[in-house]
Amino acid sequence: MTSPRRGRVAVIGAGPAGMATALSVHQAGHEVTLLERYPQARPAGNILNLWPPPIKALGLLGVDTADLGAPCYSEFRSASGRTRARVELPRHVVDAYGGGFIGLLRPELYERLLSALPRGVLHVNRPVERFEQDEAGARLFLADGEVVEADVVVGADGIDSLVRRTLWGESPKREHNLHIFGGFTLDEEVRAEAGLCIVAHDRTVQGSWTSIRHKGRDGFQWWVLGAHDAATEFTGDLHATATAMGAGFADPLPRLIAATAPENVQRWVLRDRRPLKQWSKGRATLVGDAAHPTSPYAAYGAGMATEDGYFLGRHLAGVDLGDYAAVRRALEAFEAPRKPHTARQSQQAWVLGQVFHHAPRPLRPLRDLVLDRTPLLQKVVGESSPREILEQLGEIDKAEARMRAVLA
Repeated sequence: MTSPRRGRVAVIGAGPAGMATALSVHQAGHEVTLLERYPQARPAGNILNLWPPPIKALGLLGVDTADLGAPCYSEFRSASGRTRARVELPRHVVDAYGGGFIGLLRPELYERLLSALPRGVLHVNRPVERFEQDEAGARLFLADGEVVEADVVVGADGIDSLVRRTLWGESPKREHNLHIFGGFTLDEEVRAEAGLCIVAHDRTVQGSWTSIRHKGRDGFQWWVLGAHDAATEFTGDLHATATAMGAGFADPLPRLIAATAPENVQRWVLRDRRPLKQWSKGRATLVGDAAHPTSPYAAYGAGMATEDGYFLGRHLAGVDLGDYAAVRRALEAFEAPRKPHTARQSQQAWVLGQVFHHAPRPLRPLRDLVLDRTPLLQKVVGESSPREILEQLGEIDKAEARMRAVLA
């Protein structure tokens, strides 16, 4: 089989979506340029969780996944410790990944992605001011005056994406009116049950914790999440606020917060944008938060971003990127299965945030009674999550087989 012309792909943004895209495009046989506006590719947060599909994708992309994070079993509980739902995966998935949910710190994921990137792919301090495209190609105009030419442009540039705005215009952010405090401890004196991810709720706050593993050290990460008017500036102390929010939860959450150094506590505001009906236009497409910014309630933002990058490169394998019609077909084939999957995750995260944190006060006891005494949460989360995970693992297998056939 004749090899296709080596095409040029420009990826804007070196987060998980951008780096995964660059790795997958490189494996597909195309030239890739990864443009990062900051002096280095840097994580925007500290704590992180990944489901099996992104872990599988990372391994196939050449990222070292050995001893990456702590495999965990996931449960949803009340603040007092009553189990409301369990996320149970098939035995073969648990055996393959050591568990169904991986707890780690975001900086280590970035380090491993960066180590896997081929030399010369990443270019830092290269902010893109605008781009234009036509059937013949695309041109990216950088702040320093350089013009980068490409056959395909990939916007991996986050919730405030230049590429999304250029393709589809301005769209308002959807404020969840929630904020989250997260932290971690690697203190060997802190004892808690390993191998667990516990997501718990009282009447107004989510208080959660999970095992982590970071550079060979075991520890725990935690987060507390509650209502906050996005229009109101937060001026409190991060550690003290987190301590107060987590005080009513079952052990070990209060102890984990107490054991966390103040410098290891972060806060961020939850917001997203409504799902797009289309990601791609012409020679440009979107991945990660540029396409589907997602609340941490899904615990799948970085994972879906990684999957996006993986699948995009696979769909570009064997494609003549100089052929405008072929590029359009490839981008449409990439986004078609990704849109419903990511929309379900982001919308479910939105709904859960509203149900748990913005329900009218008189309805909260009834809500909690339903969650404690009926299988509702098990069906919404405990059964739907495994289905989604198995579906994505299957899609990865199909993508690998397709690329092997194309590049054989």
